[in-house]
Amino acid sequence: MLRVLLAGGGTAGHINPAMAIAEIIKEHHPDAEFCFAGNPEKLEAKIVPQAGYRFEPIKIEGIQRHISGENIKRNVKAVHYLIHSGKRAKAIINDFKPDLVIGTGGYVSGPIVRKAAKMGIKTAIHEANAFAGMTTKLLSKQVDKIMLTVEKTKNLDESVRDKCVVTGLPVRRAFERKTKSEARRELGFKEDDIIILSCGGSLGARTINENAARLMKWYQETGSSICHIHSYGTYKDYAGFVDKLEAEGVKVKDNPRLIVSEYVNMPLSLAACDLVITRCGASTLTELEAVGRGAILIPSPVVAENHQYHNGMVLQNAGAGFVYQESELKENTVIDKVAELTKAPDKMAELSANAAGLYISDTNDRIYETIRPLIEETAK
Repeated sequence: MLRVLLAGGGTAGHINPAMAIAEIIKEHHPDAEFCFAGNPEKLEAKIVPQAGYRFEPIKIEGIQRHISGENIKRNVKAVHYLIHSGKRAKAIINDFKPDLVIGTGGYVSGPIVRKAAKMGIKTAIHEANAFAGMTTKLLSKQVDKIMLTVEKTKNLDESVRDKCVVTGLPVRRAFERKTKSEARRELGFKEDDIIILSCGGSLGARTINENAARLMKWYQETGSSICHIHSYGTYKDYAGFVDKLEAEGVKVKDNPRLIVSEYVNMPLSLAACDLVITRCGASTLTELEAVGRGAILIPSPVVAENHQYHNGMVLQNAGAGFVYQESELKENTVIDKVAELTKAPDKMAELSANAAGLYISDTNDRIYETIRPLIEETAK
């Protein structure tokens, strides 16, 4: 029986590809067993068990480069975790006894994949972004295969290029299962409702939250019938998002047109909506393409190599979205674009069709063909 250990986390952008890869393997090996390693204090500790997978905790944090009193404390803790991470990784591996270990990014995948490689277990990693993250760079020389979302990521070290395969980014099957009508019924919306979905990633994003709040206030002030689903994120600073809106006179609770929560069912919400307001993480954009939804895109300004802006421009250049950098946003920028698009359903449909046209439909096959030789070698 095939046993696969997956490691990745911190944000949904690392967790969802890991679960998607598990689904791909399960299609070819229905009796395969899976275990996920992740940080017990991060989102994966909630999402992975809910999906029915075994979860093993390992504490690991990144080093903060900006020096402050708070960050010095965090770095002391991070070093402590790092010192003990090898021992914990070995314990997880010895207990589960995987045939294959796959990392999908985030600090947590580092010690797990590194230890597995040192123990002679077949290993692979998947890099979601056009610019490889630090964990991918550190692991690239130790693993057997490196799966990439885009060709450009091959600017990794020359010595690892023969391990690299461009597969695209996998998305969970859940993103392909619901029709718009089915999703709307399940969420309690009407067939002819106009529905906006906004989210700033699993942790949330201040700019997305602020613009979603302005939109919901605008709906109420203008008597608009637009429906809105908003995920404000799990970051502690956003915990009072709904109460703040209520305090400003925006009726959120028991409002049939609004679903506002720290984390929403993204496959269901994407299937139900007409337009998305979001950041430009690689997973998010691939999910937009998989479902076929146009978007208002606000890239994070604090990411390496400004990669979210470049990700977003792929959609804008294909006529699938509109990119606004935070420095360009005025108070009514997003409201004005939503007002324009919701009055032109044909334009929203065109955006959605163009997004669907970008989707790499054989990603799952590419991923399995990349890891299949590793699985076959373990069976020898």
